[in-house]
Amino acid sequence: MKTRFTFGIAGIVLAGGMAAGSALAQSTVTVGSYGGDWGEAFRIAALEPIAKELGITIRQVSYNSVSEVKLQVDAGVVSIDIADLAAADCILGGQQNLFESLDYGGIDKTRVPEEFAREKWIIGPTYYSTVMAFRTDAFGGNNPQSWADFWDVERFPGTRALWNYPVSMLEIALMADGVAPDKLYPLDVDRAFAKLREIKPHVTVWWSSGGQSAQLLADGEADMLAMWNGRAAGPIKDGAPAAYTFNQGLLGFDCLAIPRGSPNAELAMKVINRILSPEIQANFPLHINYGPVNDQAFKKGLIDEERWPSINSSPQNIAVQAVQNDDYWAENLARIQLLWDSFMQE
Repeated sequence: MKTRFTFGIAGIVLAGGMAAGSALAQSTVTVGSYGGDWGEAFRIAALEPIAKELGITIRQVSYNSVSEVKLQVDAGVVSIDIADLAAADCILGGQQNLFESLDYGGIDKTRVPEEFAREKWIIGPTYYSTVMAFRTDAFGGNNPQSWADFWDVERFPGTRALWNYPVSMLEIALMADGVAPDKLYPLDVDRAFAKLREIKPHVTVWWSSGGQSAQLLADGEADMLAMWNGRAAGPIKDGAPAAYTFNQGLLGFDCLAIPRGSPNAELAMKVINRILSPEIQANFPLHINYGPVNDQAFKKGLIDEERWPSINSSPQNIAVQAVQNDDYWAENLARIQLLWDSFMQE
């Protein structure tokens, strides 16, 4: 998952060689997304080459959540043409009629898993994974490999850190309790909270941002963490004695939608189609540790096979992970969040 930032009034402009004036205005697409490392990777991997290829201007702005899109749609003043959002936000936004229907005559939906090409949104640009990360200097070479190991404080003594949010934390608790990754949903909520109560005394930090989780791993303040693989990759790249495993990871994804009333919806469809192309998809792992949603990036040999073990959506890594069910969370999060808040106060 990508860290979210406050909506920026001014965005990055990626020009593709168009002239100024009305022609430019009619050939401009504004993409709203998260900022930080993800925003930079999205720009370099996809938006810059697409702007050049199509001869258009792509403006990139950052925002907080789907609420920013709702404000624009409700006001009838829509400036975002493509919204990159968390999957649950796309599900809710679709239910609230915040998005245009996608034209699958112009967007090739066969590039992505069929179940994630919906009327109002499509999976993309990348997958991310919630994984178990750990300090390699903490366990004498006997590194943990499963969520059951994370819960085993006798074999693996040390400090733990978990996300202060129920999404994915309930799933990992159930896997620690023996639930198979393909049997998680619908979640047994009572069983998950019972398992979380077992580990709670050993959790020294309940982190609230991706940056915080990365710092905990880098500084050794936590020996084992549940965190996003892209965030774990940073400290490891910088030399921290740490690693992570995709085993029993939770594969999540963002989604792409066109806010209802977008002035450039037709052009936005073309940009989305190019974002999902295997050539652009293959660019993403070069700039950030999140993997393609279009498996043709692997099948067409656009990504060197020696790099596959480090990419979360490569065939061997997808096989050992569970896919997060965002339809479930869109329907149940409000109820479970209340239970989570009570659990955190126990």
